Amino acid sequence: MDVAVRTTSLRKTYLSRGSRRVAVQGLTMTVPAGGVHGFLGPNGSGKTTTIRMLLGLIRPDSGTAEIFGVPVPKRLPDVVDRVGAIVESPKFFPAFTGRQNLRLLADAIGAPASRVEEVLEATHLGDCGRDRFASYSLGMKQRLAIAATLLKDPELLIFDEPTNGLDPAGIREVRDTMRALAAQGKTVLVSSHILAEVEQVADTVSIIGHGALLAEGPVADILGGGGAAQVRVGVGSPDQAAVILEEQGHVVTREGDHLLVTADDPSAVTRALAGHGLYVNELTPVRPDLEDAFLALTADQGLGSESDRQAGGLAMGGAA
Repeated sequence: MDVAVRTTSLRKTYLSRGSRRVAVQGLTMTVPAGGVHGFLGPNGSGKTTTIRMLLGLIRPDSGTAEIFGVPVPKRLPDVVDRVGAIVESPKFFPAFTGRQNLRLLADAIGAPASRVEEVLEATHLGDCGRDRFASYSLGMKQRLAIAATLLKDPELLIFDEPTNGLDPAGIREVRDTMRALAAQGKTVLVSSHILAEVEQVADTVSIIGHGALLAEGPVADILGGGGAAQVRVGVGSPDQAAVILEEQGHVVTREGDHLLVTADDPSAVTRALAGHGLYVNELTPVRPDLEDAFLALTADQGLGSESDRQAGGLAMGGAA
């Protein structure tokens, strides 16, 4: 497997109120080359600190980090042209058009002028290039920031909370842009607190808590390890059905007029109920999601409590 990013026992502490706070604690993480890799963790788990260390903005206390096999930050100049990143909100001239802003930036970094039109098209801003930046929606501004990172045609793109503050349409636009970049063979490393969004866009994920790795791998594998299989059961007498299924060794919980039943073999549910004259009118597998997997992984760490939930996913603040 080709690797875009690798960290080994990475550690970073900060001095806070006279004591040391561990932000990243022995983090060992692998980001495969190609595709979208989600970097997940609750507020204070070390996501942004890790990204800053990769980009040479801060130095680790110990451990190592590599981008395309090149040690960073020690040899970051050797690989910097292969990396594009958005860590904070980029600054553009409000009165200038999107195209003018990109032309200025291309000239400053030595990128060919022809790249401006290419990156505008790549981020679906070709028709908006003549509009002033001040008139852009938040989603368009974020896509212009992505366009700016593409001027040198990097192989690795690192985005820290790229959908923060965006409406659903803006989130979808950024998500589609990331998938399009991955389809071109680029590697996209994206940190996010919106688990449902990451699940839709990511091929692989790393989940961290308290600065340490909790789980890593393909999204399908992470979801497969999230707990026992469940089915949603609709039946005319749910209370009676629950008693029967519990006697058969199933774990049963009520969900309105339905039952949630742990069952690796759904046919066992229908057989058990039919044997007592009860027949199901609905039997639907419950697919685990990243939120379920995250909660299972962090159940013993005091992370991801019910109060942290928000619409669309588990609320895990942007800064880390």
